[in-house]
Amino acid sequence: MSEQAGIKDLVALVADGQMEFCLRGILTRQEALRIRNINVDIFVHPDKDPGCLRRGENFLQPFSRRYAHALIMLDREGSGREHLPRETMEADLEVKLRKTGWDERGAAIVLDPELEMWVWSDSPEVDEVLGWSGRSPCLRDWLCQQGYLSTLGNKPSDPKSAFLAALRKSRKQKSSMVFFELAQRVSMHRCIDQSFIKLKSVLQKWFSCNY
Repeated sequence: MSEQAGIKDLVALVADGQMEFCLRGILTRQEALRIRNINVDIFVHPDKDPGCLRRGENFLQPFSRRYAHALIMLDREGSGREHLPRETMEADLEVKLRKTGWDERGAAIVLDPELEMWVWSDSPEVDEVLGWSGRSPCLRDWLCQQGYLSTLGNKPSDPKSAFLAALRKSRKQKSSMVFFELAQRVSMHRCIDQSFIKLKSVLQKWFSCNY
């Protein structure tokens, strides 16, 4: 909790339930993130990615005196403004947050192109959670064979299609809990996606703790 009585640490607005569960899983990893335990409330915008992008600051404005910090998370793909770079979308949202009562206490994370990009770490935990442990070929070899992944590439060019295909092949049901499990188990040092690196940096800036 914030030192100021009655003020919670963080309110987050996300685009869908999968993103919510992913963020909840990430926030259980305080030691890996090097942050303290925080009090967080997470809301899903009813209009998903476009709602977060176009009206996220209005959704969060009533909370500006009740929370120390605000976070908006959405996918670039499906936002309606896919022509804009991730960095531009984030900067625009953060300006809007400053103007609606959050000053410097808000941040935006735009996943480029979408949440499934965070799935494709080279951690063996990805195979385990997606139902590929012990299978032959291994998940990455299968993705190469199916054309989802270049032998030289680190992540699939279409991360969502690759994710759904891997689940179908392993006969594992798609659910928000898959993202929660991945967020809880996959090494945070292995994810090199820039939006994930920004999320870690923001959380450490706001809630740092030395373990």
